[in-house]
Amino acid sequence: MLAPVDDVAAWGETLDNLLECKTGRLVFEDFLRTEYSEENLLFWLACEDYKEMTGGTEMAVTAKRIYAEFVQVDAPRQINIDCVTREEIGENLSQPGPHSFDRAQRVIYGLMENDCYPRFLKSEIYQALLEQSERR
Repeated sequence: MLAPVDDVAAWGETLDNLLECKTGRLVFEDFLRTEYSEENLLFWLACEDYKEMTGGTEMAVTAKRIYAEFVQVDAPRQINIDCVTREEIGENLSQPGPHSFDRAQRVIYGLMENDCYPRFLKSEIYQALLEQSERR
């Protein structure tokens, strides 16, 4: 899996650059898996997809799936959010809108940006890719 030189370097500039690149997301997810925290990225990506939805039925089904997989207490991939945000999402499930997960998504983005992302930049995975891309 070789990425263009500018991509790998750009991933190190901002978390957004990393998340906007499909290869970057895959590498970041691999890294997060080694730290047992890939649920943060998976939740963030699920929210991004959710916001693109237009149909009410599709949105309702997806909102329930996201809630069951990431938000509810004891969810298989439970994300680390405060109980107020968790309850707010639960209350909105009966009538989910495009912004139902915004608050939680911001919290998780902040966690990734301030916690996982800096560790990713220091990781062997990223450093090796960066070195490889600079050699070309």
